[in-house]
Amino acid sequence: MAEELIPENPETEEEETVKQRKNGLYPGVSDELAANMKSGWADTELHGVEPIAQATHTAARRAALSARFPGERLVIPAGNLRTRSNDTEYAFRASTEYAYLTGDQTQDGVLVLEPTEDGHEATIHLLPRSNRENGEFWLDGQGELWVGRRHSLAEAEQLLGIPAKDVRELPAALTEATGPVRNVRGHDAGIEAALTDKVTAERDEELRVFLSEARLVKDAFEIAELEKACDATARGFEDVVKILDKAEATSERYIEGTFFLRARIEGNDIGYGSICAAGPHATTLHWVRNDGAVRSGELLLLDAGVETNDLYTADVTRTLPINGTFTPLQRKIYDAVYEAQEAGIAAVRPGAAFRDFHDAAQRVLAEKLVEWGLLGDLSVDKVLELGLQRRWTLHGTGHMLGMDVHDCAAARTETYVNGTLEPGVCLTVEPGLYFQADDLTVPEEYRGIGVRIEDDILVTEDGNRNLSDKLPRRSDEVEEWMARLKG
Repeated sequence: MAEELIPENPETEEEETVKQRKNGLYPGVSDELAANMKSGWADTELHGVEPIAQATHTAARRAALSARFPGERLVIPAGNLRTRSNDTEYAFRASTEYAYLTGDQTQDGVLVLEPTEDGHEATIHLLPRSNRENGEFWLDGQGELWVGRRHSLAEAEQLLGIPAKDVRELPAALTEATGPVRNVRGHDAGIEAALTDKVTAERDEELRVFLSEARLVKDAFEIAELEKACDATARGFEDVVKILDKAEATSERYIEGTFFLRARIEGNDIGYGSICAAGPHATTLHWVRNDGAVRSGELLLLDAGVETNDLYTADVTRTLPINGTFTPLQRKIYDAVYEAQEAGIAAVRPGAAFRDFHDAAQRVLAEKLVEWGLLGDLSVDKVLELGLQRRWTLHGTGHMLGMDVHDCAAARTETYVNGTLEPGVCLTVEPGLYFQADDLTVPEEYRGIGVRIEDDILVTEDGNRNLSDKLPRRSDEVEEWMARLKG
């Protein structure tokens, strides 16, 4: 990784605007070099830029937001870079609220809706092209020659369909602003400082909750993105099956890296940390260390999702026999989870309560646990009343899905968990059974086995559609699929 060529002791006021770096190899920039770097560059302004594919959808989303908060200034930041270590940063990911309303993903951006007599006027505040007069473009660590060209404000306006201004002037303007203001907190400390005496936590939370609930029902663009994410994820799972022999020779990290390659080829990234849990690691719900052994005869629980370039993620889990064939006990546990998932998916339909699919899946799992003698002589109804099945089922059976893997998380309980399903809702159905390696309440042969099956389900007008159905689920179909991929 190259080191920035930033002078340690800038001599001019212009150079002081450029971010400094300690211990650079060059003591400064000569006047001659500074003059040389200012000239001789071609005009790279883009003309006739076409709007992004979701521009009409983001406009509709902003209109809904405007209607909810008339007469109030609304501030939605993208967020800033976060330091990983010293002078390196984590890869930037724009806040969900900002990307949802603009389609933009650039760091430091801020969407502002200024109230007008008949609604709001939206302006997107962005960093312009990096400055060539003061040397920012080649001296600053975030200059264009270091991290790549930014869109000009004129280009951004054409792409996003929103008037654009220089974001560096926004904090001062917000400091002077009057009237009611709401801000999405937690993304931009500078913006929050400028608004510190103008906002309240309660009002800001109402804005965050509204934007979370607005995403409960997906529009056509979002559904297409989720389909794309699921299709790419299916190909990522196929990639993993083809390299299981290499994973056996190395570790779970080979699986993680293989899926990540597909996510980067076909999308922006993985939507969340991939769970590549082999053997007893499958009983740890969020096993993302992925540093364990991969052994023939055991199961691999792979929970992973591709995030598209527009930041919509899949969330799919398959539990696979590493050698391609389930043992009789593995198959018994797997088939029980499959039966529970089938019951859960069947309960997803418009007009149903959100909780229905969870209740349906949990009942099947409780029935199996009672049938296997793991809960004494208790009835299934009593088990469910007391929640005793949760020792081995552990988690809820699903969640909303979209731009966040656990989408709409700020929504009110009455509109989410206690809400009613309607067409356009997308959720996961993911029952599981997990028998910990140290669980003395189950027969020894059960210990260390974890199974989860998860699919992404879209509520339709007449029922539901499984967006991730390109991956087999039934145990015999899983074995046939793996045999075919392994050749």
